[in-house]
Amino acid sequence: MYIDSHIHAFADSIAERAVKKLEETANIKAYTDGTIRGAQALLEKTGVDYGVLLPVATKPTQQTTINNWAKEEYKGRFISFGTVHPRAEDACDELDRIKSLGLRGVKLHNDYQGVFIFEECCKPVYKRCEELGLPVVFHMGYDPVSPRVHRAMPYDLLELHENYPKLKIIGAHMGGEEAWESVYHYVAGVRNIWLDTAFTAGIIDEKLFCGIVKKHGADRVLFGSDLPWSSPDREIAMIDRLPVSSEEKEKIYWKNIAELLQLSL
Repeated sequence: MYIDSHIHAFADSIAERAVKKLEETANIKAYTDGTIRGAQALLEKTGVDYGVLLPVATKPTQQTTINNWAKEEYKGRFISFGTVHPRAEDACDELDRIKSLGLRGVKLHNDYQGVFIFEECCKPVYKRCEELGLPVVFHMGYDPVSPRVHRAMPYDLLELHENYPKLKIIGAHMGGEEAWESVYHYVAGVRNIWLDTAFTAGIIDEKLFCGIVKKHGADRVLFGSDLPWSSPDREIAMIDRLPVSSEEKEKIYWKNIAELLQLSL
């Protein structure tokens, strides 16, 4: 079984516009048209059983609408997270609603949201997620929308864990896109932090990737692709090359995320 723990899609009404804008910003070509249908087709093509949708509210006014959409799409191959904007006055109330809707966690993207991971406005969000038992996925490291300002870096995860020791933290992009040496130094081996492989195939040095997995533990690494910006088979091929046991690969491919999100599959 495969569970892609990091995928994106958009409502039909905005998918074309959103994908075009992001393609231009990142200078890359998407593997799908950005719709749920497109995501499902690519998951089926690559043999992936489930995908975890990670929506992002880039404005405080978007969070309710996006979370309603995420709930509607939580079916079939899709498992949905919710999102809040840390500057929204009702962010903590919306976290309560995310929990009541049955969404499995929260996605924050500090660069898209224009908020540093350590800002004061974020702290009530972390505390409430810790209380609710909601895992939080952070975009970590470089992002083309903010090439010179990095709002969430590997050492920030260490501080976050120290301040909120029961918070279930997922550091996307192996803990820090294009900052993997720092991930190895600061993050690898720290409990209650999970790392996903999204958008790392063909970019991360595979010896360093292997070193991070070995130091951190395969039980806290999650297969993810960042669909539509990568195709799941790329990350699958990279994980297949890891010199670890088949049992450890099975944990990475689906068992770790299933346990973390308490999924009944």
